[in-house]
Amino acid sequence: MLKKSLFAIALSALATLMTPVGLFAQAMESSQPFKVGTFAINDIPTVGLVLDDDQVIVDLTAANRAMELLPRYSTLNMPADMLGLIEQYDYGLKYRIYEVVNWLNQEGLLNDGNQPSYVHSVDTVDILAPIQYPSKIMNAAVNFYTHACEGCNADEQAARNRERQVNRGVPYLFLKPTRGAVVGDGDDIIMPFGRDRIEWEVEMAIVFGRTGKYVSADRAYDHVFGYMVAMDISDRGGRPPGGYGSGSDWFVGKGHDTFAPQGPWIVPKEFYGDPMERLHQTLVIDGVTVQEARAGDMIHNIPELIEYASSLITIFPGDVMQSGTSGGTGAGRVERASGSGFLIDGETISANIEGIGTLTHTVRVETSVPDDLSGSQLPPVRSYRNN
Repeated sequence: MLKKSLFAIALSALATLMTPVGLFAQAMESSQPFKVGTFAINDIPTVGLVLDDDQVIVDLTAANRAMELLPRYSTLNMPADMLGLIEQYDYGLKYRIYEVVNWLNQEGLLNDGNQPSYVHSVDTVDILAPIQYPSKIMNAAVNFYTHACEGCNADEQAARNRERQVNRGVPYLFLKPTRGAVVGDGDDIIMPFGRDRIEWEVEMAIVFGRTGKYVSADRAYDHVFGYMVAMDISDRGGRPPGGYGSGSDWFVGKGHDTFAPQGPWIVPKEFYGDPMERLHQTLVIDGVTVQEARAGDMIHNIPELIEYASSLITIFPGDVMQSGTSGGTGAGRVERASGSGFLIDGETISANIEGIGTLTHTVRVETSVPDDLSGSQLPPVRSYRNN
């Protein structure tokens, strides 16, 4: 009996040695780049992989479960939401996701006619904001030279650029609300009642993957999970006169519901490269390109923004930093079909970053407020401004 057991063990060991190298090893590379997002599939928020040039969405949990039916794959639970995925990604989860992608490709499960129930066409799912919701959104204000001199002629722009290059100072950051403000691709942007000076800002959103405090610019990308498209929708109507403060008000200007579109998904950093070399962002309103910029227009680069932000506050996985916008906002009075310097009801606004994707939204005006308000609410701009 003992000899038989030893013989069986020897056969098992020999079979293991004869197994092709890597058959049971965790995948260290993905057979194709992917993005990750949150999608409503059968009305359930679901973490999904975005594959095949953004045309295919894979329910990650369901695909992983199907793969685990094969005995050569170990059992590993997928996170329930995007925050969980981001937290675990750099601690081994990304290699399991690589494994899922490789298996899907090897088995031909992404091909038309052979797709299982957990593989969906992108136009059959609802695209939600990828992170629901970041604990904080940090925004860089006036971080592009062209935005610092909206409406300037070439000579004025060159002079302002020289001035800022000599005296860059440190970045100016502000916080933006998350739940309520964050919306996903296709959701309406709501112009609050009477607030008719609403404008647009396309921005790159940097998603953090690791906790950090006093993160140096040299180590900044070590803390990044990936990148997505964002918009910083802004109310330029200011606050009414009287009381404490006057004129500009960052809460009024940045804090309304739907004013933080994000998505449509996140590109993990290994599939994007250095944004300071690659970034190309544009914004189009009803077919008119009003903003276009590359990273070279930035006053403070992304690693510098990360160093500055983390010197103020600890960054956590799933936190977001937006790197600022370029010239071409409403303040610059870019000519559009509407003739308006600000957004109007019914316009379609699309923000794109090359290599990531496009956010598209329709602008809608809030037409009324409850009739039992006391008068303490934020009033319509026209009640205190004539121009």
